[in-house]
Amino acid sequence: MNMEKIGEWLFLVGVIIAILAGIVAPSSEIVATVLVILGVVVGLLNITEKEATNFLIAAIALILTGSVSFTVLGGIGSVITDIVKYISVFVMPAALIVALKSIYQLASKK
Repeated sequence: MNMEKIGEWLFLVGVIIAILAGIVAPSSEIVATVLVILGVVVGLLNITEKEATNFLIAAIALILTGSVSFTVLGGIGSVITDIVKYISVFVMPAALIVALKSIYQLASKK
């Protein structure tokens, strides 16, 4: 199995963990730590230079969405808020890695 496929599977696993944790474990440091580690690996393995701009724009939109509270929707709103929070925890380190790689590539081009 090549590294790109591993990155794709890890991305899917990260999103599934984030959704499940948002439903059953809204405040787990262990889950957050696992998601951060998965996010770093996904950022290193899965996002190509060609995909970087689109990924970073999507990550910004997701992180901004995570700052909004869905609690006005009642009980389901707090679950949605927790799910988006965990997905943001997963995507943020990947976005940081991709942003740093992009900055390095821009700085190293002549």
